Amino acid sequence: MKNFNVTSLCTPEEDYMVDISTKIEQIKQLIDRRCYFTINRARQYGKTTTLHALRRTLSNEYICINLSFEGVGTTMFANAQSFCQRFMWQLDMAEQNGSSEKIEWQNNKVTDFDELSVHLTQLCKGRKIVLMIDEVDKASNHEIFLHFLGMLRNKFNERKGGMGATFHSVILAGVHDIKNIKSKMMREGKYTPTEYDDKKYDSPWNIAVNFNVDMSFSSTEITTMLKDYENDHNTGMNIAEISKEIYGYTNGYPFLVSRICQCIDEELVRNWTIEGIQRAIKILLTESNTLFDDMFKNLENNKELSKYIYELLILGEVKPFVIDDPIVNIGAIYGFLLNVNDRIAIANKIFELRMINYYISKDLRNKKQVTSVLQNDIVKEGNFDMELCLRKFADHYSELYNKRDRKFLERHGRLLFLSYLKPLINGQGFYHIESQFTDQRRMDIVVDFGRQQFIIELKLWNGKHYQSEGYSQLCGYLMSKRADTGYMLTFDFRDEGNKTRKAEWLDINGKKIFEVIV
Repeated sequence: MKNFNVTSLCTPEEDYMVDISTKIEQIKQLIDRRCYFTINRARQYGKTTTLHALRRTLSNEYICINLSFEGVGTTMFANAQSFCQRFMWQLDMAEQNGSSEKIEWQNNKVTDFDELSVHLTQLCKGRKIVLMIDEVDKASNHEIFLHFLGMLRNKFNERKGGMGATFHSVILAGVHDIKNIKSKMMREGKYTPTEYDDKKYDSPWNIAVNFNVDMSFSSTEITTMLKDYENDHNTGMNIAEISKEIYGYTNGYPFLVSRICQCIDEELVRNWTIEGIQRAIKILLTESNTLFDDMFKNLENNKELSKYIYELLILGEVKPFVIDDPIVNIGAIYGFLLNVNDRIAIANKIFELRMINYYISKDLRNKKQVTSVLQNDIVKEGNFDMELCLRKFADHYSELYNKRDRKFLERHGRLLFLSYLKPLINGQGFYHIESQFTDQRRMDIVVDFGRQQFIIELKLWNGKHYQSEGYSQLCGYLMSKRADTGYMLTFDFRDEGNKTRKAEWLDINGKKIFEVIV
């Protein structure tokens, strides 16, 4: 019986998988052109599964050698002899496990890169050998690995000039772009140029072509996995609707897609409904797994990136896409940031939710939790009273306004509200920010609580004209969500004598809006 797999290599015999044949064909075209390239994608993005699926496709036409630097330790990178002999041993083991053609890879006389280069020329002559190396990040902090890449580059260029044989194609798979490793190591004093370097700052991997294959799963691709599942279980799910909803929360991030499906299948009694997806997301928002552990580690270790994302999510700042911005680049490498119409956005709603919760949790450490008494007032018989929640927040905020400086409140008012809201819905609901509607003056929040959904617009007061414009924007957003009721929370930071304070229901263009101005 097949399962949804999120912990290891996926195979079509044992696991429910998205049909990635179109992606494999795109990669094969690069191999047919004898290209060298790197598949650099974020953690748990299906790189290993893609390499193994690729090997299956290529096996009738190419000799495929799959290696991995996972778990090789540091001994392999101690010196040229250690690396070359370990590399040859790995080639021999991989070839024995996969290729129908026996090749004599082992050679104890290979003790440096010159001898390795000669040996590879002899072994690759007349053969179309594709070398795939997974988990190259494990090697990327070692100078000896860069010398190895330099040797591959020299052999590639010699072949182009008709002067020798080498691997038909080489594929490296990892999180980081190998092209930038040399300059990074030279800055850190970990690399000394050798005879394999044509130029001091050249990348040893500048022969590689760009890898532009989209490895995320589209809604249509997700349906292929769910159809396979439905053929086995006959749940009666609406496959198109479920696929679209999963894609809406994950933006096709492979691990998140499979984990939601796994939760529904194994933990939620196969509740293949929109409600089931929301319950699965609640599990993802509270569980510890390697993907989220890695996310928090990267946010803790990279203060500039954390500050950038805080400004994007919590302060609502508009961040234009700048191609050479190192913070944007590292955020993209980790899979956190995307370029959407030349503006930066968080990669998917689940990441957005986990990151917001991360910042809120840090804020909540420094103040008292919302009491259970307040939660009991707002949640009655399983229903959430959003009107009362906003009224209570207005009282809470008025108390804070007298204790905190205005500059802090202007920048962190949204965080104060989200920190106030989170404990009230915790365990029974969740919220997400509609980032495509977010700008520095307004933020749209969708709260799901059981079967209830609330749409809230957070705004900064910017004059009556802009407030009227805000009503129209919220009405348009409600229409897009097929909702009749919305909520608007406006922060007014004018001088005390000019402030507006109110909490009232309005009827705007046929929509009911509860507006609170604090």
